[in-house]
Amino acid sequence: MVLWNLDRGKKTTGGKVHLNRKKKKYQRGSSSSLTIIGQIKKRIDRRRAGLKKVRIVSVDFVNALNPKTKKAKKVKILDVVNHDDNLNYTRRGIITKGCIVRTEAGLVKITSRPSQTGTINGIIIESK
Repeated sequence: MVLWNLDRGKKTTGGKVHLNRKKKKYQRGSSSSLTIIGQIKKRIDRRRAGLKKVRIVSVDFVNALNPKTKKAKKVKILDVVNHDDNLNYTRRGIITKGCIVRTEAGLVKITSRPSQTGTINGIIIESK
């Protein structure tokens, strides 16, 4: 389903906004890619000017950076612990930027955007 990024609705004064032209292709959006825990699957979307965006559909590992030693390692994701954006995402196990996941190395806060960059990076906030 195509989502549209249009200015519709009301003005700040409360008046109606009238469209003065048709919808344009560059105003199209896309549905959100909700990354879950599972065997790694990626989806490649074509964007404007032939650019490609890699979206992660499911993933089971995260690149965790230890801030004390400045070393990164690949660790397995066990569970989603906390999600401040949407509490329902915690229950469903959806990974987005800012959520906290439990890994084999401890608690990791996700710092990358899995549905935009194609990788999952994080910082270890509490080690085992």
